[in-house]
Amino acid sequence: MTVLLIILVVVAIAVVIIFNNLVQYKNEFQNAFAQIDVQLHRRHDLVPNLVATAQAYLDHENTTLKAVTAARNQAVSALQALHQGNIDATKLAQLAASEGALSSALGALQISVEDYPDLKADSTMANLSEELTSTENRIAFARQAYNDAVMQYNSFKQSFPPVLVAKMTGHGIDAPLLQLEDPQAQRQAPKVSFN
Repeated sequence: MTVLLIILVVVAIAVVIIFNNLVQYKNEFQNAFAQIDVQLHRRHDLVPNLVATAQAYLDHENTTLKAVTAARNQAVSALQALHQGNIDATKLAQLAASEGALSSALGALQISVEDYPDLKADSTMANLSEELTSTENRIAFARQAYNDAVMQYNSFKQSFPPVLVAKMTGHGIDAPLLQLEDPQAQRQAPKVSFN
């Protein structure tokens, strides 16, 4: 009887330790996403200032400015959708797609800016561009930290015996990674031709 009681106590302690680790890892990846959230808000706040500064110079580039504004609004909506409930793969994919569209629109704006030396030399535009570049780097680091935390959580809960405790305590579904819309396209080097 004593041996059975000791075994039950050891199992109970193991379950508590595993559950606490699951909670800790889940909180870590949710905190890592919160860091992405902060940087995305920063990016979204910079875009209207960038558009307003460029608008004075780019009167006939109205389509580009409207595309940037529309992409920014779509990205804000996708981020707000993530605030309504848990972080799930579908909402994360929508966020990645909308942020990719915003990056493309900002790239088109940057190309337009290159054609206007006065705008390129404008100190406000230069400062905003620098802030945006800095924010893009912060987003990349935050995304990497988030994905690392998700991998740690998923790896722990998929191992044995945590997998048993995870299924019993509501940690059965894997946390989603935040991936680029098309990682292969992002990794391909640009092709240069001298024909």
